[in-house]
Amino acid sequence: MYVAYCPELDIPSCGHSVEQAKSNLREVIAIHLEEAEKQGRLSEFLQSAGLDEMEGVLSAKKELVGFTPIELAA
Repeated sequence: MYVAYCPELDIPSCGHSVEQAKSNLREVIAIHLEEAEKQGRLSEFLQSAGLDEMEGVLSAKKELVGFTPIELAA
């Protein structure tokens, strides 16, 4: 069994092969988006995932993040 996961939307799926897991994930994402739209919550759902919709295209809000390395004591 293989697991596919979309961290941006926090949606998992699975399948008996990598291809099936990916296909099932695409299907589950489509269902989530359709249901959110039917309920009038699509914009809220996308915003909570850090996504914007413009003319039917989803885009991620880009954010520059920096990390400072932690130095371990010798």
